Formats: sequence, C-alpha cells, structure tokens
Amino acid sequence: MALILTFLGKGGTGRTTIAIATAKKLASLGQRVLLVGQDPTPAFGLLLGVSPDSHPQDIGANLQAVQLQSTILLERSWEEVKKLEAQYLRSPTLNSVFGQELGILPGMDTALALNAIREYDRSGKYDAIIYDGSGNQDTLRMLGMPEILSWYLRRFRQVLADSDVGKALSPFIQPVTSAILNVSFSSDSLGKSANNESGEILEQGKTAIADPHRVACYLVTTDNPAAIAAAQYFWGSAQQVGLTVGGVLLNQSLTTETIVNQFAPIAVTSLPSARGDWQPLMDALPDFKQAAKAPKPITIDTGTRQVRLFLPGFDKKQVKLTQYGPEVTIEAGDQRRNIFLPSQLSGQSVKGAKFQDKYLIISF
Repeated sequence: MALILTFLGKGGTGRTTIAIATAKKLASLGQRVLLVGQDPTPAFGLLLGVSPDSHPQDIGANLQAVQLQSTILLERSWEEVKKLEAQYLRSPTLNSVFGQELGILPGMDTALALNAIREYDRSGKYDAIIYDGSGNQDTLRMLGMPEILSWYLRRFRQVLADSDVGKALSPFIQPVTSAILNVSFSSDSLGKSANNESGEILEQGKTAIADPHRVACYLVTTDNPAAIAAAQYFWGSAQQVGLTVGGVLLNQSLTTETIVNQFAPIAVTSLPSARGDWQPLMDALPDFKQAAKAPKPITIDTGTRQVRLFLPGFDKKQVKLTQYGPEVTIEAGDQRRNIFLPSQLSGQSVKGAKFQDKYLIISF
C-alpha cells in the first residue's frame, strides 16, 4: 500500500510546486512515486516541465505523473457499470448509453478522482502517491466520502428496514428479483450482497484516512495573514473528516515565533523558492513519515467515557454538538461529522462537553 500525501492551502501559496518537489524528493530516495494532478489546464504541465497524460507516464527515475481528466474517468467508470448490469440482469438496458455522451455533474470530478487514486493505490505499483488537488474544502469532502457515505448507508438502511414501507416490500423482494434478475435472492441475501461489497470499500477508505502512515496532508501557506487564516481553517476542517495534518510548509517566508504559536503543536517548516532549481526546495522538505506524530483527529476512551476531538482553527462558538439520533454530530468549518461510538458508549446521552486547548472533550 502506498503513502498518499496531499496539500491544503489558499490558492497562490505554491501547493502545486511543493507537490512536484515532494514527488521528486521521494523518487530520489528510491521510492516508486506517482504524481497525480487534478488541474486539467496546462498550468500543471508547465510547472512540471512535461505534458502529462491521462495515463501514468514516466517522467524520471522512479517517478510517474498523470493528469486526471474527468471525462475519461467517467467513460471508464460507465463501462464498469455496464459490465455489472450485464452480469446481473438478463436484459441489460444501458447498452444504448455510451460513456462518451455523459457530461460531468457537480461533485462527479472529486468522486472520480478519489476512485482513481484508490485504483492506483490498489495496483501495488507505487510506494507514494502525491495528489495535487484543489487544496480546499473540495479536497476535504473528497477524502471524507468514505466516512460520509458509510453513515448514509448505515443510517438509511436501518431506517428503511424499520419503516412500514420496508416491511411491506420485504415479502416481494425475492419473487421480483427472481423474475427480473438472473439470480434468486432473498431480501436478506440481496441486502447483504450489495452492502458487503460497498461497505467493505468504504471501510477500507475510512481505515486508510484514519491512518497517518497511509494518508496525510500538509498545510501550505506564506506569511500573508489571509493565507495563514485559510491554512488554520483547513487544519480544523481536516479533523472533521478524520484526516491527519502532519505539519505546515511555510513557502518562501521566514519562520517567526508568532507563526509557530499559531500552528502549535504541529511543526512549521520554512521553504525556499524553487526558481528553476528544485534541489534546495527538495532538501528543505520535512520527513513526511513524521506525520504520524501529529495529534490524532479523534480519541475515544471508554474507560473515562470521554471522546476527544482535535479541532484547531476554531473557537467554541464555531463548534456545535448535537445528538438527534444514536450518534453524536459535530458541526465545525462547514463540515459535519457523525461519531460512530463503540458499544460501551453507543446510545448513551452526552452528559457534558467543553472546549479546551483546541480539543472538544465530550463526556458520557
């Protein structure tokens, strides 16, 4: 499995340059690296010095690059959908719809990008995958998809099963599927077959995002106050999707005590300009394996009956805690996180909460 790295920060802070330098550095250390660019414009290729393709291509020793193109990714995914339909249905209906006809709907590009990264990771060809995305909330929502979709699957599956509609339809599922599908499923086996496959993929994604040895991000900023404020905001928002922020890359700026304090306890690394020579920038980059030492986004202690959420970049007025259903919901930074509690705490009411030293501490 590869280490997947990405970078968050305000536009114009040098995220793409740093992503390229990171890919070059890891490749120079003998790691097999894939640099993934999301920007479909020529800007990515100009900085890289080559014209990347929609398929990975060699651009240096141990280094490949690919420029994601949503239309091509959609075509490939549509062909997979048609194969699945042909596998399960006697009379496929999607054969007359071609992937080349499909347009990109809002949100499709990030979902397609996440699936592409998952497939590159699963190929086993790479030790590190460097993803140069939008570096903002879109990237965070993309990486948060496994967590969010698993909640929808978990929550609405149970709601449907408990509803009068679900109970009324249950006796008809087996005969209907026998008549329409080329298989014979009971209501239980049909649900388990679909849920097991999708649930397994989502669980793999959640496990990877929660493991800083597998997925981590770094904040990119300059000494500009607006850039620093944006980086702090993304820092807190990253915790809401369970993503570890390994440190801060202060691009073309000198480290000051004020900046260090603004991002404590994670490390701040000052970086020089590339200016046509990548080596000084590569040498200044931190050891990305140290991301595992950063604070964990969430810690659950069943002994003390407490949940601790690391929420830097926010104050207590910006954090909202609710408990409408069986799980606790935390709202911060235009993100909602539903905390799936262990059996010892599941169904228990929140008895208290306090915001202290960048942590939201919830007691049950």
